[in-house]
Amino acid sequence: MASVPRITVDLHGPPQTMLATLYAKALDAQRQQPILRDVWAMDAVAHIDYDWTKTTITDRMSPAVTTRALHFDTWARQFLARHERAVVLHLGAGLDSRVYRLDPGPGVEWYDVDYPSIMQLREQIYPQRAHYHRIAASVTDPGWLDQIAADRPVLALAEGLTMYLTESDGIALLRRIVDRSPSGELQFDAFNRFGVRNQWLNSVVRRSGSTLHWGIDGPDDILAAVPGARLLAWLSPFEADSFRDVPRNYRVMARVMALVPALKTMAQYHRYAF
Repeated sequence: MASVPRITVDLHGPPQTMLATLYAKALDAQRQQPILRDVWAMDAVAHIDYDWTKTTITDRMSPAVTTRALHFDTWARQFLARHERAVVLHLGAGLDSRVYRLDPGPGVEWYDVDYPSIMQLREQIYPQRAHYHRIAASVTDPGWLDQIAADRPVLALAEGLTMYLTESDGIALLRRIVDRSPSGELQFDAFNRFGVRNQWLNSVVRRSGSTLHWGIDGPDDILAAVPGARLLAWLSPFEADSFRDVPRNYRVMARVMALVPALKTMAQYHRYAF
């Protein structure tokens, strides 16, 4: 990877939370038995001049981030294995290195979409690669979709995004993608309404000054609002294969939380075909 000078960042609100997820992945990469093995995140952290203690992320907390990322890496790989000439819309990409981790083939056109300030930061941290595009726009801005070919299968992937959108903006985004694409999948995580109401318990959200808005209690919320969507999978993170290798303290916590439905589905993984 190309070397870059140390970069100073000054982010607030939802964009600041991407530093927490990046740092969690970097900590994981340094573990003796990493879950995600994101060496790109480790390199990015080394080149960013930032007080990482502000993220509140510790090594013990990192599996909450890395198991989620690994899960969506797996779902994305499954889609790309079936669609060698796909379009990937990585919504709210932040500083995630997913395009480098997955290393899609030459038939895939990959688009990372996020605010201009974040895209500018990505340009300083990550190298260019063939068939990879950066779109500097809010994901809720309808105009950026005009840049995307409308004749290929589309994977719209949003990790750590939906809860920061309003319900109306989130539903409108999903509808636009489904309406203009011939076929594809929607893959995203969500918090239920209980999780949004109790967002003050989330130290990363609280410290960044962010506000969570959209709570999704289950697939019916999406199926009723997005015509053409068909459920493929809906599960708690505790049920995901990626959760199997977490430390014992996480497995104990999961067994306790799974006894209470609102806690078991406080975070959720959603997958739909269209």
